[in-house]
Amino acid sequence: MKTIAIIPARGNSKRLPEKNIKLLGGMPLLVHSIKYAKQFDFIDAVYVSTDCDTIKAIALAHGVKVIDRPEHLAGDFEPTVSALKHVLGAVNTKVDIVVLLQATNPLRPKLLLQDAFTVFNQVKADSLFTVSKNHLKFGTIKNEQFKPYNYKPGQRSQDLEPLFYENGLLYITKASCILNDEIITKDAYPLVIDHPFAKVDIDTQDDFDYAAFMLNHYNNE
Repeated sequence: MKTIAIIPARGNSKRLPEKNIKLLGGMPLLVHSIKYAKQFDFIDAVYVSTDCDTIKAIALAHGVKVIDRPEHLAGDFEPTVSALKHVLGAVNTKVDIVVLLQATNPLRPKLLLQDAFTVFNQVKADSLFTVSKNHLKFGTIKNEQFKPYNYKPGQRSQDLEPLFYENGLLYITKASCILNDEIITKDAYPLVIDHPFAKVDIDTQDDFDYAAFMLNHYNNE
């Protein structure tokens, strides 16, 4: 079966301008995901989907393929699945499995993708995505009153019913499902990841600074 990795990387970013080419540890942000994907031999090809000439040049310089994303698929409110479908329509070969790596999640445990791909093949689901356990006490505020959501007042954190969040580290989906507008399918397997990298998701300068701190910390271990 043919497996490809797709890294969507738009040129525009409102809250952190040009974040996908901003240097993190001396490398453009996008390159972290490129290098990560290229180390696994079950990935047959790596594609970057972009509307930006600078991003395109960086991707090509690092030995991956580029699909030029049309303007109407590069808007702020366009879902990621649109970019993935466009790539599948642009490649000239049949694809069976798509690995989605978001440039804004540049730090991943070294063997996470290998382990996730093994699990994906074992469970035989249409998709897999990574999640992490929440350890916080959440609530809503209505009429200036705080309403606990996942706990009762006085309850210990360790006694909370487990809640999990989609951390964005990686997604594996059958290409046929993406063509039907699904990345996370109804039978998607949630792979639980307990690692500090799961908290790195870059959207603001503070997020970027935290990623830089984490990268430096783990490089120095």
